[in-house]
This record gives sequence, C-alpha cells and structure tokens, in this order.
Amino acid sequence: MDGTNHTAVTEYVLLGLRGHRGLETALFVFCLGIYCATLLGNAFLLGLIMLDPHLHNPMYFFLSNLSLIDICGTSSFTPLMLHNFLDVQRTISFPSCALQMYMTLALGATECLLLAVMAYDRYVAICQPLRYSELMTGQLCMQMAVISWGTGFANSLLQSILTWRLPFCGHNVINHFFREILAVLKLACGDISLNALILMVATTVLTMTPLVLICFSYIFILATIFREPSAAGRTKAFSTCSAHLTVVVIFYGTISFMYLKPKNKDPSVDKIVTLFYGIVAPH
Repeated sequence: MDGTNHTAVTEYVLLGLRGHRGLETALFVFCLGIYCATLLGNAFLLGLIMLDPHLHNPMYFFLSNLSLIDICGTSSFTPLMLHNFLDVQRTISFPSCALQMYMTLALGATECLLLAVMAYDRYVAICQPLRYSELMTGQLCMQMAVISWGTGFANSLLQSILTWRLPFCGHNVINHFFREILAVLKLACGDISLNALILMVATTVLTMTPLVLICFSYIFILATIFREPSAAGRTKAFSTCSAHLTVVVIFYGTISFMYLKPKNKDPSVDKIVTLFYGIVAPH
C-alpha cells in the first residue's frame, strides 16, 4: 500500500434489519420517542443550569457538558437512522459517514474523561470539603473540560486520518444501523493491523484509565463517608454522588454488556443491543 486513499465509494448501504419490516416500524416509534425525550430532557437541564444561579457550581457545570454530549451524540446518527427505518433505499454519503464516525469516537472518549473529572470533583467535595472552593475554581473546571473535549476530538481526528488513508475498493454494504470505525475498517482492502493496534491502545487509555481513576476516587469517598458519625451526614454525602454514579453505571454497564457478552448467532440481536446502547444510554 502506498499510503494513498483509493476510495472508490461515494455512498454506503446500511442494511439495518432488512426483512423485518414490522420490527423496524416498532423500533422507529420507540427510537423516535427516546430521541425526543433525550433532546427535551437534556435541553431542559442545560437551560435550567444556565438560568439558575444556585446551579452555577462545578458539579452542574460538568453535568451540563454531559448533557451537551448526549444531545450531539444522539443527533449525529439518530435522524438518519430513523429515516432509514422507513426508507427502502438506505444509504449514507461518504462525507456523512466520515462525520458520523468522527463524532461517535470523539464524544465517546470525551464522556469517559469527563466522568473521571466529575469523580475528582466529588472526591474533593467529600474528602476535602474545606478546600473545595480553593481547589475546584471556575478556571480549573474550564481547563479540565477543555482538555477532556480536546483529547476526545484529537484522538478521533487521529483515528479518522489513519482510517481514511486506507484503500477502499468498492465494498459499501454495512450490516448495521449506523457507521462506526470497526464497521469501516472491515471494508478496507489493505492491512489494518496498525489501525487496530492504535485503536486498541487509544480505547484502553481513554476508557479504562478514567474507570480506574473513578474507582480509586470512590474508594476514598466511601472511606470518608463511613467515617461520618451521623446517619444524616452519610446520607447527604451519598446523595451528592448519586447523579454521577448513575451515569457511570449506565455508561460503563452498557459498554461492558455490549462488548463482553457472548456473540449471538443471530446478528439482528447484536444490532438491536448496539442500537439500545446508542439510543437508550444517553437518555
């Protein structure tokens, strides 16, 4: 391979659940409802945080970032997917495919990093409450958010450049609802071992490292909470972590279920599981 992109494909065909028209209609109604609820719920939360001065603190600042990720993430593929549920000609253009893959990678990595940042915020709030205002300044929160977003989008840019430099020789049928990098790499005609290695390393660093940091943060948080003499104090401390813990469990729980479950003999089941991860998890 000479490093030149030999792409001969201008659009891709997304099979979805072709041949299961009734199920696709039901999924259209379900996904449309979840998508509308996601948009309205996260938009309401963003507006509330912006308008209510009592919510101008680090925890809600980072929650607003997660809401923005959910809105952008679901909007990057859901409208086209809903259209394809009802359309016989299910295609996506090459630029749309590239943008969809880029956004999926970028927002997923950014969310992992923001969850780790939020765990640090809860650690400081519970384990060092007297220094909270000193440590979690507005400037630091903004810097951590920018680093999280910048790292996620930079990694996605690297993965996209490496992917689109591969030769593609005309294979354009994807047995799925939407495009992701693994689906794209399967269509390449050349050697993808370097891409797979870099993708594996980046995924490990950007998903497992934040998870480890989250776990360590909560070890210290739980140790501090259990030393609290009053039941009311322990309840209050737990309540300040509930929102973050819920997001962490849903995010990493759905990822673990999707990638660690046994491979199903019917590919339709795996596609529906992936669909639920993309649509339901942000909600």
